[in-house]
Amino acid sequence: MARVNESNSGSDVLSLESIRESLIRQEDTIVFSLIERSQFPLNSPAFEDSENSSSLTEFFVREIEVLQAKVGRYENPEENPFFLDNNIPHSVFPTHKYPTVLHPKALSVNINKRIWDVYFKEVLPLFVKPGDDGNYPSTAASDLACLQAISRRIHYGKFVAEVKFRDAPQDYEPAIRAKDREALMKLLTFEKVEEMVKKRVQKKAETFGQEVKCISSDSGDESEKKYKVDPLVVSRIYGEWLIPLTKLVEVEYLLRRLD
Repeated sequence: MARVNESNSGSDVLSLESIRESLIRQEDTIVFSLIERSQFPLNSPAFEDSENSSSLTEFFVREIEVLQAKVGRYENPEENPFFLDNNIPHSVFPTHKYPTVLHPKALSVNINKRIWDVYFKEVLPLFVKPGDDGNYPSTAASDLACLQAISRRIHYGKFVAEVKFRDAPQDYEPAIRAKDREALMKLLTFEKVEEMVKKRVQKKAETFGQEVKCISSDSGDESEKKYKVDPLVVSRIYGEWLIPLTKLVEVEYLLRRLD
């Protein structure tokens, strides 16, 4: 979990370096959650809506979010619910006072509906086997872990956008006032950094997800290595979805930054 808003306050702790460190830690959580989910097949009946009701997974996530709200999860600006919208229950326990870091008018940016669709329709089939083993409750719990980790990473774009704006408001204000999404996206895109991130998560998937088998000491051929989740797929998930959606959040945040 990120820590930019937990030890000190406000701008004293919000920096590109602290954000970078948090995003690197979040990579571990995401890779591990994908590996855990890969132990189950697709199990599509768990998340496909029926004609008359929502899916088991949606019901599970809705109920868990209500419970988590009641213990203060969504008091943390890093966390964004999938289904509570503006009806977030208040915590029944005293909660940590998070410093005001994000711009209040831009804090509400939430693209979890899109993340939900992308995860189940495009991402999930890439790294789990087809099939149905009927283990729907455990599958739903594993999907929730993936969704929350991915959502936290993507919505961390709000913190990224805030610190970049603070560092160089003169670069961003003209595009914000013109509502020029394309110009903002160009300002926020650093291809070398994105390639570095993709290579790093690929390496982590190789390290965390390698199948350990007993083989003879003189047989260490790379071709014998097998992985629980294909490292190239993890890199692709970042390159095609997580990084672009993070930048989308950054743009949406900046468009509200001067409100």
